[in-house]
Amino acid sequence: MSAEQRAVHDRIVSGPRGKIQGPLRAALHNAELADKWSALGALLRYRTSLTPRQSEIAILVTGRACRSPFEWYAHRIEAEKVGIEAPILEALLEQREPPGLTPAEHALWRYVVELNAHRSVSDATYREALGHFGERAIVELTALVGYYTMVAITLNCHEIPLPEGVAPAFPLPQHDDLQ
Repeated sequence: MSAEQRAVHDRIVSGPRGKIQGPLRAALHNAELADKWSALGALLRYRTSLTPRQSEIAILVTGRACRSPFEWYAHRIEAEKVGIEAPILEALLEQREPPGLTPAEHALWRYVVELNAHRSVSDATYREALGHFGERAIVELTALVGYYTMVAITLNCHEIPLPEGVAPAFPLPQHDDLQ
C-alpha cells in the first residue's frame, strides 16, 4: 500500500466498521475514493434520521434487487442484530411483501422496491413515505439506496468473495451471461 492507502486503511479500521471488507477492498486502489466512499457510507449507515432497522430493510431490498450475494450476506447479519425477524428476512430474500411490518416500515419497503425497480417512485408512494418520515429522511433514504446500489455493483463487478465456507443466498450474475 502507498502511504495514502495506508492512512485511509487505518482510518477505516479504527472507525465503526473496524475492518476493510466488501467494496472498500476495491475502492482502496484509489485512496481518495476509498476515503470519500467510507465517509459517505458511515454517514448514510450511522447518522441519518432512519432507525438501524429501517436502514437494514432498505439495504437488504437493494442488495437483493442488485443481485449482490455479498451485500445480502453482510446485511442479513446486521439485520438480525437489529431484530428483524426471520419471516421478514425470508420475504425480502424471496422479493415479496414481508409480513408483520409496521405501517412506516411498509411505506419504506414499498418506496425502496419501487426505487430499485423503476429508478423513481410513484407520487402515491412518495406521499405515503413522506407522511411517515418527512423530507429529510426521504432524501436520506434515497441516498442510502443509491449508495448501496453502488456498493452492490462494485461487489458484483469485482467479484468480492464471500467468507470461506459461506454459500451465496442466491446466484451471482455470471459475467458471460451479460452479453
